[in-house]
Amino acid sequence: MKIQENREKWIRALYKLRLQTLTAAFLEALGPVNLVGAQLVYLSQPILSPFISQEQSQDFARILEDPSETEIFVKALRDYEPSTLREG
Repeated sequence: MKIQENREKWIRALYKLRLQTLTAAFLEALGPVNLVGAQLVYLSQPILSPFISQEQSQDFARILEDPSETEIFVKALRDYEPSTLREG
């Protein structure tokens, strides 16, 4: 699965939970600390494995590591409307 497909899946899930705005604000506020968050995701993969696949956790860590990916994710969270993303 590509990082974009995982990103879309997470955005839909956050939207359903009504957490998209809070998540976007949190990611923006943390800024450079997102790199530390990415390292924590990598370190916690054995703990997260029953809940999400290794590929998904690595994709999330990559989003946190790369400021441009984080910005794309935050923008997608803020701009999301249910019909915006592919249905899946």
